[in-house]
Amino acid sequence: MQTQNLGYPRIGSKRELKKACEKYWSGKINLHDLQAVGADIRKKNWLLQQKMGIDLIPSNDFAFYDQVLDMSLTVNAIPEQFRDLQAQEDFDILDLYFAMARGYQKDGFDITAMEMTKYFDSNYHYIVPEFKKDQKFSLFSTKIIDEFKEALKLGLVTKPVLIGPISYLLLGKEKEEGFHRIELIDSLLPVYIDILSQLEALGADWIQLDEPFLSLDLSPKAREAFSQCYTAIRQKFPKLKILLATYFEGLRDNMDLALSLPVSALHLDLVRAPEQWVEIADKVPDSLSISLGIVDGRNIWKNDFQASLKIIENAVEVLGEDRILIGPSSSLLHCPCDLDLEKKEDILTPEIKNWLAFAKQKIGEISLLRSLAIGKEDNDNMALYRSNQAAIASRRTSTLIHNARVKNRCLAITDSDAHRKKPFSLRRAAQQQSLQLPLYPTTTIGSFPQTKSVRGWRAKYKKGLISKTEYENLLKEETTKSIRWQEKIDIDVLVHGEFERNDMVEYFGEQLNGFVFTQFAWVQSYGSRCVKPPIIYGDIERSHSMTVEWTAYAQSLTQKPVKGMLTGPVTILQWSFVRNDQPRSETCQQIALAIRDEVVDLEKEGIKIIQIDEPAIREGLPLRKNDWSQYLNWAVRAFRIAASGVRDETQIHSHMCYSEFNDIIENIRDMDADVITIECSRSQMELLDAFAEFNYPNEIGPGVYDIHSPRVPSKKEMIDLLNKAKSVIPENQLWVNPDCGLKTRDWEETEKALESMVEAAKEMRKSSKVVL
Repeated sequence: MQTQNLGYPRIGSKRELKKACEKYWSGKINLHDLQAVGADIRKKNWLLQQKMGIDLIPSNDFAFYDQVLDMSLTVNAIPEQFRDLQAQEDFDILDLYFAMARGYQKDGFDITAMEMTKYFDSNYHYIVPEFKKDQKFSLFSTKIIDEFKEALKLGLVTKPVLIGPISYLLLGKEKEEGFHRIELIDSLLPVYIDILSQLEALGADWIQLDEPFLSLDLSPKAREAFSQCYTAIRQKFPKLKILLATYFEGLRDNMDLALSLPVSALHLDLVRAPEQWVEIADKVPDSLSISLGIVDGRNIWKNDFQASLKIIENAVEVLGEDRILIGPSSSLLHCPCDLDLEKKEDILTPEIKNWLAFAKQKIGEISLLRSLAIGKEDNDNMALYRSNQAAIASRRTSTLIHNARVKNRCLAITDSDAHRKKPFSLRRAAQQQSLQLPLYPTTTIGSFPQTKSVRGWRAKYKKGLISKTEYENLLKEETTKSIRWQEKIDIDVLVHGEFERNDMVEYFGEQLNGFVFTQFAWVQSYGSRCVKPPIIYGDIERSHSMTVEWTAYAQSLTQKPVKGMLTGPVTILQWSFVRNDQPRSETCQQIALAIRDEVVDLEKEGIKIIQIDEPAIREGLPLRKNDWSQYLNWAVRAFRIAASGVRDETQIHSHMCYSEFNDIIENIRDMDADVITIECSRSQMELLDAFAEFNYPNEIGPGVYDIHSPRVPSKKEMIDLLNKAKSVIPENQLWVNPDCGLKTRDWEETEKALESMVEAAKEMRKSSKVVL
C-alpha cells in the first residue's frame, strides 16, 4: 500500500510566491530572485512530504501563475498575438508566460490578456487555452522536465503531474469555426509522448495525468479520444506507471470507460462521490490499482479515521494491499498550507482548531491512515487515532454549532419572501422615475484600490497601534476623496470604495455568527491573488448591521446615488470553507436571511441602489447536468430571499464574473435582479450572445475593460466594445462599468481607465437616438 499526493499548495505558507511575483512585476526584484523563491518553495514542499511519509511526491504541481497556462506554454499553444514578444531580445520565457496571463502594454506593444475562467466548480481561475483548426503543437517549455531534474538533485524521484491531453483540450476554446478542439488530439499526443519519453529516460517511475473530464458528461468523440490516446501511450510506454487522476465528482456513466483504459492506477474522489468504491469494487481489472481519495482536498475538516479505515479495509479485501494507494480527493492546491501557523486563540479558538486539518496536516492524515490500515498500531499511532475520534465526536456534540432561533426562522420562510412585490417591467418605471439616470449609466463594481496606506491603517488598528476613532477618521478621509473624485469625472452611480473591507467574503463573515477566521489560511484564487476564506462552523445569524454606517456616510456626501455593496449568499457559501454536517442549501438559506436584513436596513437609510454580488453562482453548478436543477432551485431562491424585502423603487443589482452563462440564462433571469453586471472584456463581448439570444428582459452592464490586467484600455477600445454590446442588447438596457472590482489595481491606472470609460459612455449617448 502506497501513499500519494495529487498536488501541494504552491503559494508558500506565508504567500511567499505572491509577494515575489508582485515584486518582480513592479521591478523590485530580478528574474533570478523570483526563480529562487520558486525553487525554495518547491524544495520545502518536496522535503516536507518526504518527511511525512508520502511515497509518490508530485512535481510540476508548482506554477508561477497557473498550471493550465503552464501546459499551454509547454506544448507551444501560444496565441499569435504573443508571438512577436518571443522574438524580443532578453525577453525571458517567464515574461512571455506572464504576458499571456496579464496582458502586455509597453515597449510599443498593447496586447490583452488571455481569457480566464473558473476551474470546474472551484474558486480557482485558470487561463483558457486557445486553439485553431490547424493548430500545431511542439515541446516549447521544458519546465516539467527541469523540475523533475531539480528534485533528483535532492535525491527524490518524484511523480510528475501533467494535465491529461483530453482534459487539456476540453479546458480550452476554439478561436475559429469549423472544428472541435478534441479533433486536435492527433497533433497534441506526440508532444505528450515526447515529454513522457524524456521523463522515463531520467528515471521517472510514476506519471500522474489529470483527467477530471472523466467526471463530466462526455461526447462520443471525447470518449473515443480517451481510448485512442491512452492506448497509444501504453503501447509506447509499456513499463511506465500512469496514474490517471479523476476528481471533483464520480465517474458514473464513464466508469466502464475509465476502467478500460490501459493505465496502472485510477484515482477516485471518494469525498465528493463516496459511493464510487462500492460501484467499482467488483469491476476493477486485475492489472489496475486504485487510488482512494479519502482525505478532503477541497475543505479543512479533519478526516474521520474510522470511516476512512472501513473503506481502505474493504478495498484491501477486494484488491489486496499491493494494489491500493491512499491520497487526497484532489490536489491540495485548494487548501491552506499549515494549521500549525494558527497560534492566536482569540482568532481561532482551540475547540474549533481541533476540528481542522490544512494541507500539511492532511499529508499527515494520509500517512497515518496507511500505517493504521497495514496494522502498524504502535502507541503513537493509536494515540493519534484516539485523538482524531475525540475531535470528530467533539464537533458532533458541540453547543457552538446549533442555534434554534436561526433554524426556526428558516422553517418559517414562505414563497412570498422570495419574490419582489411587482414584476420588473413595473419596477423599472418606478426606478427610472426615482433615480433619473441617463442612457448608458456609468458605475463601478464596488471596490477602489486599497493602497499600501489603507492596508497599513488596517494592520495598525488590528495591532492596537491606532485607536478606532483614528482608524475611522482615516477611512472617512479616503471615502470622501473617492466620492469627490467620482463626482469630478461624472460617474452616475457612485460607490464608497470599500476601504474598510479586507475581502468581499471575509468582511461579512467577520460580522456574522457561525463564522471563524484564521491568520494564515490563504489559498490561491488566480495568479498572485490569494484569498483567506472564512470557516463556516455553525448556524449563521446577523446580530448587527454590517455596511449601513459606511454606505450612509458616503451617501451623505453627495446628491448622486451611492450603491450599497453586499456579497450574496451563494458567493459567501462558495468562497468559504463550509460545514459538512448539513446540506449546503440549508447553510445558504441562513446566509440569505442575514443578507436580507442588511438590504432592508440599507433601504431604511435612504440607499436607493443595492448591489448583491453573486460571482460564484455559476461556479457552484454541479459538474453533471442532471444535478443542476436541484442546485439552481435553492441557489436562485437564496438570492431572491436576500433581495426581495425592499420596495419597487429600490434597484437591486448583482454582479457575476468569469463564467459561461449560456446554460443558465433562464436561472439568471429568475434571480430577477434589476441590473446585472458581468465580465465581458476578455471575451470581447462573446458572453452577451447568451443574453441576446434569450432576449434577457432586465438591464445589463457588460464589463468594458479587464481589471485583472494592468494595461489601461483606450476610450476607442471601450466604445468598440459598447458598439458590439448594443448590436445585441437594446441601448436602454445597457450600463457601462468595469468587469470587476478595482481593489487590486493602483490609482493611476484606475483613474485613467475610469475617465476613459465615462467619456466612452458620453460619446455613446451623443450618437444614440433613444430617448428615456
